[in-house]
Amino acid sequence: MELSSLNIKFLPGVGEKKAATLLEELDIQSFEDMLYHIPYRYIDRTKIYKIADLNKKLPYIQLKAKITNLQSVGVGSSSRMTATAYDETGSVELVWFKGFKFLASQIEAEKEYLIFGQPSEFNRKINIVHPEIDNFEKASKLLVGFQSIYSTTEKMKKAFLNSKSIGKIQDAIFKTIKHKIPETLPAWFLQKHKLLFLHDSLYNVHFPESQNTLEKAIYRLKFEELFYIQLNILKLKYKRKKYFKGNVFTTVGEYFNTFYNQYLPFELTNAQKRVIKELRQDCGSGKQMNRLLQGDVGSGKTLVAVMGMLIALDNYFQTCLMAPTEILAKQHYETISEMLKEMGITVALLTGSTRKKERERIHQGLLDGSIQILIGTHALLENVVSFQNIGLAIIDEQHRFGVAQRAKLWQKNTTPPHVFVMTATPIPRTLAMTLYGDLDVSVIDELPPGRKPITTQHVFEKKRIEVFHFIEKELEKGRQAYVVFPLISESEKFDFRDLEAGFEELNNYFLPKGYKVGMVHGKMKPAEKEHEMHRFVTAETKILVSTTVIEVGVNVPNASVMLIESAERFGLSQLHQLRGRVGRGADQSYCILMTSYKISNDSRQRIETMVATNDGFEIAEADLKLRGPGDLEGTQQSGLACSLKIANLGKDLLILNEVSRIANEILAQDPDLEEEEHQLFASQIKRLFKTRITWRYIS
Repeated sequence: MELSSLNIKFLPGVGEKKAATLLEELDIQSFEDMLYHIPYRYIDRTKIYKIADLNKKLPYIQLKAKITNLQSVGVGSSSRMTATAYDETGSVELVWFKGFKFLASQIEAEKEYLIFGQPSEFNRKINIVHPEIDNFEKASKLLVGFQSIYSTTEKMKKAFLNSKSIGKIQDAIFKTIKHKIPETLPAWFLQKHKLLFLHDSLYNVHFPESQNTLEKAIYRLKFEELFYIQLNILKLKYKRKKYFKGNVFTTVGEYFNTFYNQYLPFELTNAQKRVIKELRQDCGSGKQMNRLLQGDVGSGKTLVAVMGMLIALDNYFQTCLMAPTEILAKQHYETISEMLKEMGITVALLTGSTRKKERERIHQGLLDGSIQILIGTHALLENVVSFQNIGLAIIDEQHRFGVAQRAKLWQKNTTPPHVFVMTATPIPRTLAMTLYGDLDVSVIDELPPGRKPITTQHVFEKKRIEVFHFIEKELEKGRQAYVVFPLISESEKFDFRDLEAGFEELNNYFLPKGYKVGMVHGKMKPAEKEHEMHRFVTAETKILVSTTVIEVGVNVPNASVMLIESAERFGLSQLHQLRGRVGRGADQSYCILMTSYKISNDSRQRIETMVATNDGFEIAEADLKLRGPGDLEGTQQSGLACSLKIANLGKDLLILNEVSRIANEILAQDPDLEEEEHQLFASQIKRLFKTRITWRYIS
């Protein structure tokens, strides 16, 4: 029985309308989709609380109580129904804002009811809003084991698809299929790793018999989910190393040695030397390099990229560097051109705004080999862009490119170029294993000599004038400052300071003192944005007021202050990227996180983490634990982390390590999964990743 082909609309109690709502809201269409809509928490239905023990901090609870004083209050949209539940220890108010006409007809005085809901507080009194009410005698069968609670949406609730309804649909599926869930792991594998059968796991994850069976069921499903992701990625890595040839860079010659001995802007760190050595070994192996370079902001990734380019040039190959924005591409072009200006190397820049005549000159130079290094944006991917002999493709901030786009670089040469991917967003090891397990990973974990750690402080809004005084002192030293806001203009939804009001306030304070203030945001036209950025780069303006458009791609070593307004509004990774815009020169730099007094616990943890450490990898791990994988590093593009239904990359490192070890053992013995005992693995990979495999080779 193929569960993925059975439509839930044919289940009793579902039908066309509810099926359409489930598809629209949760992308659930088949029996399989529904079975993998896992409860997000469980309630112990064996425990009954006394009313005297209730407080607002408790989760969902059950009471055994009688109900009295049932009455309607208010009229129209403000109408509600209230009642009093009481037991031998006290009483508590019950409140319903809708659906109470039917409920009123069901409640009888002096009968005992099972009342289920979450305590809250109103006017310093505990109440329960929208509790579920069941006749206690009839409901006594509920007092066994755990109740599953499913995530729903407002639209689902309006379509009578609340958590209880979802549970009934799950029950209907199990009754329909009668233990006929096809096993997805071989019997020998289940026995070896002491895993439950799939049917038992899915049943117990929806209808747990005990805490012990629930834990075993969850472990089995997490194990399988992460195992197949790892097996798929690592299989591609084994396949690439076995079948994909690469251009062999045999020489480290004149270009590399001349630059190293005469033009190196600063002494390489040990981490940079290690990465260059790894790059040389990859490019000389005869296999195509597919390497990810992780390095914090300002760690010197661009210099490593240049050294790799020079090795390619020494072996008579052209190279390219692709960046996600025009600002970043121009910055790379200016930096690399400056580094190589004395060496007679031809570097060209190709972006969406490159004029037609210049484009034609670049296209011809690439074909005849006179252009050795091409730097640009998505424009590099156009079919008309052809190289004479490209040997190395470098991709900066790679998660900002779609996989199909990046794959086009492979078509620029008969033998695919070596691929070197760079990111300034440190990726937690758990996420890197899952997203980039098919890449070899290099890490630059040292800052270049002379760089001082950025001092980070948390201040409240009431100290804004003191912060302005501090910025003024830095400007007096000849420095510059960024001020970043989360919004462009006032919003009813968020009570955060906006960019335009902030710009006006900063102008009123600093302009009379002779310091010009500029403004950049995402709604500006590219030419306007470029003009304002140029004014800041040339120090015509001393303060740049901005939204997060300056998160990536702005390098102003003279800037020593980063003030982030409403810092509680930003994620950890974003805060760290913004902080990385300062501290790029030899001067002491500062990051000031300004917040309101009232911030959530999560926001407080983020701020405390930022103040405590400058280590991007430590911050990335904390970010993953706080908010899960989300869309870190383009997970929506990869189709991996975003599709996790039960595993959590922030919490399941031990399982991930275990399945990775097991997957490596299997592939070392049988890289193509051709042996009979591995046939089920091969078919499952084909089924699970049929739409994703094609592009995974490229990054």
